[in-house]
Amino acid sequence: MTTPASDPRPAEPDFTPDEQAAFYRLAAARRDMRHFIAGARVDEAVLRRLLEAAHRAPSVGLMQPWRFVRIVDAGLRERIAGLVEQERQRTAQALGARGEAFLKLKVEGVRDCAELLVAALAPDDGTVFGRRTMPREMALCSAACAIQNLWLAARVENLGMGWVSMFEPQALAALLGMPSGSQPIAILCLGPVHAFYPAPMLELEDWRHGRPLDALLSTDGWGG
Repeated sequence: MTTPASDPRPAEPDFTPDEQAAFYRLAAARRDMRHFIAGARVDEAVLRRLLEAAHRAPSVGLMQPWRFVRIVDAGLRERIAGLVEQERQRTAQALGARGEAFLKLKVEGVRDCAELLVAALAPDDGTVFGRRTMPREMALCSAACAIQNLWLAARVENLGMGWVSMFEPQALAALLGMPSGSQPIAILCLGPVHAFYPAPMLELEDWRHGRPLDALLSTDGWGG
């Protein structure tokens, strides 16, 4: 077994200032997109690059718990849209006085996006390394890293992506024939858009506004 110092593979070069600036611009430009160009397509080679980027995400204990299901059947896509609509209505009811305003928001692009993916957790493989005290949480965190990689890769390819969480997991799992112990965690809408939002859409719609970093940062304790 080689040690890191004796590994024969060449070391990765440092990033240049221009590359660093491009990354921070990318992170700031990422948006949760809901408006897509209907009938558009994503080139197969581009989609493969995006999924490879997702698959390079870090995972606790190298467990790689993510699975991606590509939805290509139009009828299946429509049934997924139906599940999302059911949850949209339930969410409106749960919001009480804000329910009517919520129903006016566009919260997904399931029918219009060029590609529809379902991200899921695989059945637990028993990995203990790094997740003995938080097994479920670490699987979820690892899968979320893969989704974020996909999101950033989509943005740098000038494609929009939206994360839809409005669905009943058991119903979607049954629809996709997922095995026991697995769980869908995201419906991902992907594809060309007319324009990227200049700010998060929920801010533009005055639904909710993001908080500054300093309001969420402390030192040496929760309230430090």
